[in-house]
Amino acid sequence: MASRRQFIAGLLATGLAPLPSWADAGSPAFLSAARRDDGAFVLCGISDAKNVLFQIPLPARGHAAAAHPTRPLAVAFARRPGRFACVVDCSSGQIVAMLDAPLGRHFYGHGAFSQDGEWLYTTENDYGAGAGCLGVWDVAAGFARTDEFASGGIGPHDIKRLPGTDVLVVANGGIDTHPESGRTKLNIPTMRPNLAYIAEGEVIDVAQLDARHHKNSIRHLSVAQDGRVAFGMQWQGAAAASPSLVGVHTRGSAVQLATAAVRQMQGYVGSITFIADGTQIIVTSPRGGLVQSYDAQTLALLNEVKLTDACGAASTSEGVIITTGTGRLVDLISRRKQETHSLQWDNHLVSLG
Repeated sequence: MASRRQFIAGLLATGLAPLPSWADAGSPAFLSAARRDDGAFVLCGISDAKNVLFQIPLPARGHAAAAHPTRPLAVAFARRPGRFACVVDCSSGQIVAMLDAPLGRHFYGHGAFSQDGEWLYTTENDYGAGAGCLGVWDVAAGFARTDEFASGGIGPHDIKRLPGTDVLVVANGGIDTHPESGRTKLNIPTMRPNLAYIAEGEVIDVAQLDARHHKNSIRHLSVAQDGRVAFGMQWQGAAAASPSLVGVHTRGSAVQLATAAVRQMQGYVGSITFIADGTQIIVTSPRGGLVQSYDAQTLALLNEVKLTDACGAASTSEGVIITTGTGRLVDLISRRKQETHSLQWDNHLVSLG
């Protein structure tokens, strides 16, 4: 008699059974990489109630993840400069594919799926050319790499998709690095960060920071439902001279930068997110031990909260969840009960909403 697994596999092959969904993985609201007390690295699924639903082992330290829009698949990326990305079946807990950066490339820790989930795009360094590129991976073909195209700048880090489209926005941090030099930054005097908008492999728009901000590396992104892009930066100049760490851009408009309360962040934004209704922007600084809230229209500073080693940030329908390297999950706005786990949360909290 055929096993249940064989029976289901037969149904899937004939198209008579539904494909697995995120409900089969416990309906997580968020994903985050973490380090356990025993030193092992894992990818975790987290519920709306801030409970850890699963812990899936990773081969090394993770940075961020990309969640498939419908299937319980996540791609966990190595911390920059990384050469691996794990495709994880979050319903079974199995690593189903390993993505290896091609010769002459390394990953930057982030990726994004196409709207239909058929393609994965990864930010990469073409370090021989000193240029950024996006890798293209075919999901149906077992995440086979099929193409790549220019990111529109140097050092592409975060990547998002504009809502309801397949237009990609890329945070080109502007910093040239090479594996032979480790994490040494090779071009600080001449770096030029930008936001690049890409459609069908072509750069269709670029938002460039002005000369005064050329040492502000654009690193992390959040996209509102109306297409506004908020970005967090990491200052590469003299410690006391950071002119801004937070900005907003809409295609066709000028970049808008916040200038309030920069010094407390110690030149470093770890994560950034719009709240659900798009009226506020939340930024974290693990170096500053601080979380700040800005008005999304005026970029006026609204509030700041001290929170040790705060970095991950993701919005919910009711608030914003912040993760810390000390294991805390804190709801910043609704002030619901906090949770603390025996995990050291890594840099980013990825929302599945």
